[in-house]
Amino acid sequence: IPLFVFVGYLMAESKTPDRIVKAAAAALGWMPGGLAIVCIVASAVFTMLTGGSGVTIVAIGGLLLPVLIEQGYDRKFALGLVTTAGAVGLLLPPSPLVLIYCYVTGVHVGKTYAATLYPGLVLIGILSVYAVYVGVRSKVPTQRFDMGELVRETWNVKWELFAPVLVLAGLGTGLMDLHESAAAAALYTVIIEVYIYKDLTWKKVRKVAKDAMSLAGAIVIILAMATALTNYIVHARVPQRILAFFVEQGMSELWHFIVVLNLFLFIMGMLMDAFSVLLVALPLLVPLAANFGMHPFYLAVMFLLNLEIAYVTPPVGLNLYIASFRFRRPVTEIYRVVLPFVGLLMMGLLIVIFVPKLSSFTIEDEVAALRAEAKKANIAPTQAWALECIQEDRNNIIPCSP
Repeated sequence: IPLFVFVGYLMAESKTPDRIVKAAAAALGWMPGGLAIVCIVASAVFTMLTGGSGVTIVAIGGLLLPVLIEQGYDRKFALGLVTTAGAVGLLLPPSPLVLIYCYVTGVHVGKTYAATLYPGLVLIGILSVYAVYVGVRSKVPTQRFDMGELVRETWNVKWELFAPVLVLAGLGTGLMDLHESAAAAALYTVIIEVYIYKDLTWKKVRKVAKDAMSLAGAIVIILAMATALTNYIVHARVPQRILAFFVEQGMSELWHFIVVLNLFLFIMGMLMDAFSVLLVALPLLVPLAANFGMHPFYLAVMFLLNLEIAYVTPPVGLNLYIASFRFRRPVTEIYRVVLPFVGLLMMGLLIVIFVPKLSSFTIEDEVAALRAEAKKANIAPTQAWALECIQEDRNNIIPCSP
């Protein structure tokens, strides 16, 4: 966690946001609504790299808001877009929140990244369609496509874009464990920002490291307290009591649990930061999800998306106040401009809920292979069960259904 936080801070303090925006503009600026799509893609990529959509509002939003307005987009649309566009980046690898989810649930990190990628792309698609509609309706001018410029700007950002590739390649090939890939990413980012791009000096790196470790230290303290709380929750059988209460109220089906879960996560997301919700609420929910045989990747996408929607939902969404501070606008104005985007993100959440395979199809072949292997060896397919449903006890893998 400290290493990935450090990587995010390094990129935020360098000229990485500027390079990402230029590359995205060269690739998508020719489309109707192209600059708005650039904002969506650049914000998602930056959130993916840093793990914080609030940082994205400051870095990418601050860069693009005046450009969007200057090109002819309505101020309300532009303000709402830069406030919410980073939301989907939390689902894209190597998002640190996915790492936290995997830590708490015991799910394989690489497989979870593969599963959350496609719902993230669907959300980018939904926001992009709306951006095209607004661009056409507002008759926003487009720029001429220039292959030379695209190649040049993509080449300029190549070193940053290789950072997530390095992490995923290390995890996917088994050459690096999670902590090793994080260390490799941190060392790689220092080298490219100090010696290749020369955006940062070693004096600046020391300051960035100090700021990053302050945040990482807070997260580690939360993690320690949450682990102690988790042990108490398990010992006191709190999840079983909660389950018994809801069963008495008639919660007997998976869809009942999904409705309660989404309402709970939405409220928690508005009152707490994402790291805290993951570390405090997730251990409470895992036994309940296990009781209903919920797919671990289905829960991951639903959990993270709910948190991000809550971050941009009035009246107490954290990112609304960050945007208000950054753009010097009354927070009540931010409330109004984000509502269409909250609606679009809700639409994406409903797609995730009603199409569970969107978050599980990536491992179906592997599950089938593990089942066949277990059948051939005449043993229980415990490895397949671990991929198919949340397990309350990682040392005692049980079937997902009777």
